[in-house]
Amino acid sequence: MSKKEIRPTRIAQIDAVVEALCRPESYEAVYHSPLHDAAMPSLEALEELMGRLRAALFPGFYGPEQVRVESMRYHMSANLDSIYRILAEQIKRGACFSCADFAAECGTCESTARDMAMAFLQKLPEIRALLASDVQAAYEGDPAARSPGETIFCYPSITAMINHRIAHALYDLEVPLIPRIVSEMAHSKTGIDIHPGATIGKQFFIDHGTGVVIGETCIIGDNCRLYQGVTLGALSFPKDENGTLIKGIARHPILEDNVTVYAGATILGRITIGKGATIGGNVWVTHDVAAGTKVMQERPKPVAKPPKAEKA
Repeated sequence: MSKKEIRPTRIAQIDAVVEALCRPESYEAVYHSPLHDAAMPSLEALEELMGRLRAALFPGFYGPEQVRVESMRYHMSANLDSIYRILAEQIKRGACFSCADFAAECGTCESTARDMAMAFLQKLPEIRALLASDVQAAYEGDPAARSPGETIFCYPSITAMINHRIAHALYDLEVPLIPRIVSEMAHSKTGIDIHPGATIGKQFFIDHGTGVVIGETCIIGDNCRLYQGVTLGALSFPKDENGTLIKGIARHPILEDNVTVYAGATILGRITIGKGATIGGNVWVTHDVAAGTKVMQERPKPVAKPPKAEKA
C-alpha cells in the first residue's frame, strides 16, 4: 500500500475521533467555558509568585544570592511590587474562574483583587514570624538537623508550611481558588496534604512528612508535632435532604498545644486532643482525649500454651 493510500485513511480516522470528542455529551462534564473571556489562573505565574514570596520571607536563602543588609530595602521593594502585580492578576483570574461572590459586580473585580493583594502583603511580617517559629521547631525537634538553615533548604515540613502559611492567609481573605492551588503545589512536591483552611499555631513541625493529611477545619495549637502518615480527617460527611454533602461545617479534629502524634495515627471527627497529649503510632482515634493522656496500641496478650499431653 502506498503512502498516498494510507494518508486519507489516517485523516478520516482522526476526523472521526475529533467528531466524537466534540459532541456535547462527551465534553459537557469536562469543558470550562471562560467567563467574560477571562484567562484561567496561570500555574507558571503562581510558581513565580511562590519563588518571589520565598525570597521575601527568607532573604538570602532564596532569590538573589548576594542580598546584603544594606541593599535589602532595594531588593525587597522591587520584589514586593512584582508580587503585588502577579498576585492581583491571579486573584482576578481565580475569581472569574470560580464566578464566586467576589465583588459587588463584575466591573469591580479588578479593584477588589488589588485590594486583596495589598491586604495579603500586609500579612507578610506575621507569616514570616510564624515560619521562623516552624524552622526553630524543626531544628530543635530533629537531632539529625545540623542548623536551622538546613531545615529551610531540605525539610519537606518547611516547604509545606511556607505554602500553607501563604495559602491560609489568602484563604482568610476569602480569595477564590488560588489558596487551593498554592497548597496543592506543596502537596505534589512533599506528599504533605494540608488544606488551606486549616488553622495551625506557631512552632509546628512534621517529621519526615510523607502521607500527612490535615483537613480544612482542623485547628492545631502551638508547639505540636506530627510524624509521617498521620491523618487528621473527617469521620463522616453529613448530607442535606437532597443527598448533597453539606459543606463548610466543622468536621476535623482540634489539637491543643504541645500535642504529639506518631506515625500512621488516624484521628477523625470534630474531637479534641487535649494539651500535652501523645497519640501513639497506628492508632485510630474517634473520641476526645484528655490533656496529658497517652493513647497507645493495646499490647497483645500472650497466648497460653496448651498443656502437654501426658505420656502413656
